[in-house]
Amino acid sequence: MSQAIFRLAVLPVILSMTVAGCSLAPRYHRPAAPIPADYPSYEGRSEARPGVVTGVENSADLGWRQFFQDPHLLGLIDIALQNNRDLRIAVHRVEEARAQYGIQRSALLPTVGIGANGQIQRSPEGLRMGGPESPSVSRVYQAGLAVTSFELDFFGRLRNLSEAAFQQFLATQEAQRTVHISLVAQVAQAYFILRAAEQQHELMRRTLASRQESFNIVQARFENGVAGALDVNQARGQLETVRADIEEIRREQAQAQNALRVLLGQDVPDTLPPPAVFGKGQLLDSIPAGLPSELLVRRPDIISAERNLLAANANIGAARAAFFPNISITGMLGFASTAMGGLFSGSNRFWSFAPQITSPIFGTGVRGNLDLAEARNNIAVAQYEQTIQTAFREVADALAGEATYAGQLDALRALEDSAARTLEIARMRYESGIDSFLQVQTAEVALYTAQRSFLQTGLASLMNRVDLYKALGGGWMENTPGLESGQKAPGAASNEPSFLEVADD
Repeated sequence: MSQAIFRLAVLPVILSMTVAGCSLAPRYHRPAAPIPADYPSYEGRSEARPGVVTGVENSADLGWRQFFQDPHLLGLIDIALQNNRDLRIAVHRVEEARAQYGIQRSALLPTVGIGANGQIQRSPEGLRMGGPESPSVSRVYQAGLAVTSFELDFFGRLRNLSEAAFQQFLATQEAQRTVHISLVAQVAQAYFILRAAEQQHELMRRTLASRQESFNIVQARFENGVAGALDVNQARGQLETVRADIEEIRREQAQAQNALRVLLGQDVPDTLPPPAVFGKGQLLDSIPAGLPSELLVRRPDIISAERNLLAANANIGAARAAFFPNISITGMLGFASTAMGGLFSGSNRFWSFAPQITSPIFGTGVRGNLDLAEARNNIAVAQYEQTIQTAFREVADALAGEATYAGQLDALRALEDSAARTLEIARMRYESGIDSFLQVQTAEVALYTAQRSFLQTGLASLMNRVDLYKALGGGWMENTPGLESGQKAPGAASNEPSFLEVADD
């Protein structure tokens, strides 16, 4: 009896494995990447010399603990990776996709269970099988091992559906990596925005003190009859302009702090290491760009798009299989009796075997499902190609920034030096009575504008470097292979002046 039960249980499995070689899914060919073989070259002094400093061939292998050089920022990233809600959602999405794949894959195997049932029925005299003299109440009890409606996957429908679920699971894993990389970059950029706002606030505080001093001088000259009311009003206007700017930058600081709190999922703790000097030294001064083709296997969003394309390809196979007959079996092996007491006696052995075959005749809906699967596959191809093009542009744009920000900062340094010297001369000429206060006002505005531009451009250069690191797939690995936590990568910048210190020189 036990051998018969075993045969019934394993027969569908063996049969399904025997016919498992057939699949109607199209043969997959990776679409050609619609991008050039190389990144554009840009003239200029690039602060990122790709592939020659850090000792790694691709930025995706560069750990974020080595790329970021500010210990305070590293602590913020640690907190965000533990608490950020977007990342938590992404992790749960992976678990959801894994469970969905498990559900779909279970359809490849028969559902075998042990059960028992009983049926008690009273029939009127005219419906009794043995005539009016037969008992009016009939009883049937069954117990045994059953296989419920198991589909024999001759044409690969179930296996293609399982493959599609598996590829979607892998795509969700890559989507989680994308969220991880984006979170690291977002924390860094929010932190830099906050630091830049703090630096601008300090610049404005010093400028306000300088403008107050100038106003006091003009006011004294006015009281002594040397300066006119126009000079006083101009000096007061310069003073109030900076006061208004201070209130604006205070608002930006508060908003930057709020953005950082949301990314961290909590307030910034007081136990973190002190921030590093706000300047170029907060980031690695050179990162490898590699080749565009490397993006296809290193950027998780591109990998995710290809996984979705593979899933769409498998769904075509499942839709094609629906045109062919569907064969399923249901069976039971056990005992049956009209009396509960003698159910499990040897003479009450019972088995049933119920194969079923269905085939579409008027298949308009089946044809529509195939058309839908093919359309979705075409969409997946276009989305895959679009993702590649977007990635290429992001890297190319960031490389353009790396080639030009250094020269722009040099020019702004020179402009600031010139504006500071002009202000010095204008003040001397005003105090000597040669020029009006308008010349001093113009020089003060020029210097203040140059200093703010330098700080803002310095921020933009840091943001651009983070964008390049993210665009190349960096930010997923915590440490560069071969380096431990806290160990700097070769090429790390050191002893760099702060943007504010340069602006005040």
